Amino acid sequence: MAIKKTVFAWIFTFFVCCSVSAQTGEIHVGKQSNREQRDGSPDAPFSCLEDALREAREWRRLKDPRMLHGITIWIQDGLYRPAQPILLRPEDSGTAQSPTWIRAAGPEAVLSGGVAIRGWQPANGKELFDASIAKHIMVADAPQVGGKYFPFRQLWVGARKAIRAESHDDAHLPRIINWDFKKQAAIIPNVFSKKFSYKAGMEFFIHQWWAVAQLRVREAIVSKDSITLLFHEPEGKIQNEHPWPKPWLSKEYGNSAFRLVNAIEFLDQPGEWFLDEEQHKIYYYKRADENLDRLEVVAPYLETILTVQGTPESPVQHVAIEGIQFQHSSWLRPHFYGHVALQAGMYFLDAYKLAKPGTADKAGLENQAWLGRPQAAVTLNHTAFTKISACRFSHLAATGIDYRQGNLKDSLTGNVFQEIGGSGILLGQFSDEQVEAHLPFQPRDERMLTDGLVVSNNLIQDIGNEDWGTVGIGAGFVRNVSLTHNELLNLPYTGISLGWGWTPTVNSMRNNQVLYNKISHYGKYMYDVAGIYTLSAQPGTKIQFNAIDSIFHSPYAHIPDHWFYLYTDEGSAYMEVSNNWFPSNKILKNANGPGVTWLNNGPEGNAKVLQEAGIQAQYASLLKAKKPLPTAAKINSYIPFTKPVFFQVYDPQQQLSATELKDFFTRQGADSSQVYQWKEYTLLKTSDEIAKKLASAWLANYPAIPHKVFNDLFYTFDRSSCAGEKIKETDFVLLTAQLVEDSAKQEAYYKAHKNQYKEWPEVAAGFCKAGFDEVLLYRNGRQLLLYISFPKGQDFKVIDQLTTKDNPRVVDWNKRMSTYQEGIPGTGKNETWIFYKQ
Repeated sequence: MAIKKTVFAWIFTFFVCCSVSAQTGEIHVGKQSNREQRDGSPDAPFSCLEDALREAREWRRLKDPRMLHGITIWIQDGLYRPAQPILLRPEDSGTAQSPTWIRAAGPEAVLSGGVAIRGWQPANGKELFDASIAKHIMVADAPQVGGKYFPFRQLWVGARKAIRAESHDDAHLPRIINWDFKKQAAIIPNVFSKKFSYKAGMEFFIHQWWAVAQLRVREAIVSKDSITLLFHEPEGKIQNEHPWPKPWLSKEYGNSAFRLVNAIEFLDQPGEWFLDEEQHKIYYYKRADENLDRLEVVAPYLETILTVQGTPESPVQHVAIEGIQFQHSSWLRPHFYGHVALQAGMYFLDAYKLAKPGTADKAGLENQAWLGRPQAAVTLNHTAFTKISACRFSHLAATGIDYRQGNLKDSLTGNVFQEIGGSGILLGQFSDEQVEAHLPFQPRDERMLTDGLVVSNNLIQDIGNEDWGTVGIGAGFVRNVSLTHNELLNLPYTGISLGWGWTPTVNSMRNNQVLYNKISHYGKYMYDVAGIYTLSAQPGTKIQFNAIDSIFHSPYAHIPDHWFYLYTDEGSAYMEVSNNWFPSNKILKNANGPGVTWLNNGPEGNAKVLQEAGIQAQYASLLKAKKPLPTAAKINSYIPFTKPVFFQVYDPQQQLSATELKDFFTRQGADSSQVYQWKEYTLLKTSDEIAKKLASAWLANYPAIPHKVFNDLFYTFDRSSCAGEKIKETDFVLLTAQLVEDSAKQEAYYKAHKNQYKEWPEVAAGFCKAGFDEVLLYRNGRQLLLYISFPKGQDFKVIDQLTTKDNPRVVDWNKRMSTYQEGIPGTGKNETWIFYKQ
């Protein structure tokens, strides 16, 4: 058995310092027995945890005196493979005076949901592989359980994860050409090294803003330079009808990234594997340093390894689990139904855009969705006063551990979560399958809530390696939950996500604490991201003393600078965000409700947080498990754009009313009082971050109505060029025109403005004379946008004339510039610059 050994020294110190009393009943589990009849004694331990639990259950039923001060189940080192998920029932509960401990007796007690694959031989498959590759390919019979073959989507070779055969690796994904929503089809470039042909079982992986989708390919239509992909149901319809997040199409930043997966033709790199489900063979491209005779190769079989399942009336309580490793879980829903995710790994069961926006809770809501939840290696439902500590969760397909509902004052302390396909930790209700995702959750029976749970001093790294849109710690509708002193790093998306529902309506969430966590190196692939992210109203919630740093530069981000250290998203309300440290003020407050207090955050925050956040001293040995970060990774830096940015809509068909436009702006967190119009043009004055968010939302909702963002500022004037006092209060005007189509004249126009201060200083002098505070000139394509601010109370038409008074060079400048300019569509014959008005 080749399992990488990592010793948590503090576990054994804990065992020595807190040795179990002689009066405590002990039951043993082990691989070896000195007697044929196993009875749970040290010499004849039970062969599996289930038998030990049954024995403990009987002791409690019969009130055996051995359980008076508690029961300890010791699991000796070894690899234990349960045939079905291990179930802890209400009858397995302890009491405050007589708890049940399930403890590892050494550092290598492993509960595995996997099956070993043996009998590897050289494939010698020259008919399947190129000669240069064939010599590296190994083949074995696919594993069986209960005499039957089973599918699997992950494979571990020793301590390393193998890669399901794929067309492109994580760092080199190509971009889609287009998405045909009428045909429910993806159009991709034909960028494959071999002649492409469709194979049954092939899958399509696509990056979509802040989530991914995995779609089973039904048909592929190949043309010379492109391939049209059609998909199986139900995911084909869901992928085309859900509005958030859609495939990204952008000339500026590139379309959505993709790859194809699960075809033997893609088996061309060391570490890749392919399961032939028809012939029941598994092929593996052996890495140069691997000997499959000495390494254990494992395919996952169980989706859940351990379930702790109580009821509202009889929760499982006073059970502690310590020092155990959980490995090799599976997750097969994408294999049978595809996987189209909304956020944090929660996947669509149904979703569509509303023809007429509005629901009972949200008048402006333009879509509805019903969601499912990924499986987890360990799940807990209706529990109380349970403790999980010093455990290791690794080599897992979906979520590590999931406190689904009804969890009262449980604790999760001092564990390691790594090499996980989905989220590390999930807490509480999100959206049940029968409940629409945007509704506030306020159950009549509050025993359904996850309440008072403590998640502390856990190391969470390298999660989300299958679903890039999953999170380190995700908490839904929870209350009184404490997330403290955790360290999270090397994450594909967000570190800590707190809240659900996108609603400012007060609901069951309240009094949560996110304190002293250290979050770094996140957003490796997905943006619209933050170290700490919140949703919905959470009265009494505090986010304090966290240290956040080092956001990866994502190669596939839909908007490259749409990353944040803190992000209070839609409906966030009644919470305090204070004393958090991060290196620059890159935050987003989007469509927040009332009562969000921000105090002393960013680089001005208390520097002590850098030393105090993260794993505490008594758990420092956990840090030995930290893995090296990617050496080639780039980290973002932030240079804030402080000037106003403008979002323009051109709607000549008048498909949207002014009210609908303002409602849309408000839903995206913009100030709808800053809306200006000229004929069919609507212009919003906003910030750079909000404008970019508006652009992505507009594409999702109104792709047929043209829009522009004006943030390309190529000329600026301000009063630092003038003598006199700084203007305290200002008004402004907004004008627009466009450049003529002649590219040579366009370049001459830009060059003239670049050299204006040097060659035409009289222009700036005229602006000073008129009393202008700022003159900002933006461009988007040929269209120009001019912002001029001036002292409040002045008449612009009057002071504008001062720019040319006794200044013939400005008159000459204006005449010269007029040869480069013309009116935008909709202007009259001799009309060039027009004013936007409120």
